[in-house]
Amino acid sequence: FLPVFLAMVGAIVWGVVKGADIPWDILTYYTGLLMVLAWCFLGIAMLISTIARSSDVAQGAAFVVWLTLLLFLDLILLGIMIQEHLPPESAVAIALANPMQVFRTASMMLFDPQLVLLGPSAYVILDNFGQTGYIVYALLYPALLGTLCASIGYFLFRRSDLP
Repeated sequence: FLPVFLAMVGAIVWGVVKGADIPWDILTYYTGLLMVLAWCFLGIAMLISTIARSSDVAQGAAFVVWLTLLLFLDLILLGIMIQEHLPPESAVAIALANPMQVFRTASMMLFDPQLVLLGPSAYVILDNFGQTGYIVYALLYPALLGTLCASIGYFLFRRSDLP
């Protein structure tokens, strides 16, 4: 979180020095997206570290979780959809369950409100959510997922390690 946030602050300082208009709403939204994605992965990490018995197993499991989430970004997802003849709504639902894809799509939406970069899947997203609805979803879903994972990890830890 911190390196990306500091880079954004540096860009803001540079923009102020050069006399550019600062898009505070976009900066605030991106900061929120970074915070909820960091919270999501922190919660997943807490769950993994509670379940794993050693740091090596936890590190390997975290890597596998990250690779799995990375696997279900657009290109792989479209290939699976075409090969398995999935309806587009199912593929988009799988993508919207992935916090990395939610972050990616939400960050694209600020500069491309029609989501032309996403192609046909943008129609399903915009029809179901709308732009404002998706912005809210992109802030709430990763935060809730991270909180859920952290809570499960806490309860497992409390049950097994605490008296």
